[in-house]
Amino acid sequence: MGKYFEDFEAGEESMTAGRTVTETDIVNFAGITGDWNEIHTNKELAERGPFKQRIAHGALVFSIATGLSVRMGQTADTVIAFYGLDRLRFVKPTFIGDTIRVRQKVEEKSERDQKSGIVTMLNEVINQRDEVVVSYTAKVLLKRR
Repeated sequence: MGKYFEDFEAGEESMTAGRTVTETDIVNFAGITGDWNEIHTNKELAERGPFKQRIAHGALVFSIATGLSVRMGQTADTVIAFYGLDRLRFVKPTFIGDTIRVRQKVEEKSERDQKSGIVTMLNEVINQRDEVVVSYTAKVLLKRR
């Protein structure tokens, strides 16, 4: 069972498991979204660019981060909806072979009605060098007890 709205406390922190971003992830994401920008898919062009290698799509890294967060099980059976997203920033590039995790911190809680409440969390996607690569605030609508 996941945690209910009342179970979350402001300031509470957690960390997800890690996941390595692969070339297959990038190619599959490009195919699904139609975003074939060469900074992601052209090795030769990317080597001449500012990052000297291909980078993962920012939206791919964000998507993987949401999956890692779900895998923690904190909101299993208690989530009503992903309520929103604020301040999404792609801070540093994520490269093929980087392993990312998500550090979450509960920023605030707000009651919505008798049956639900919104938990706001700062999410920082960090790589194996403990560098923040993506940062965003997520709002989750949860059941109340």
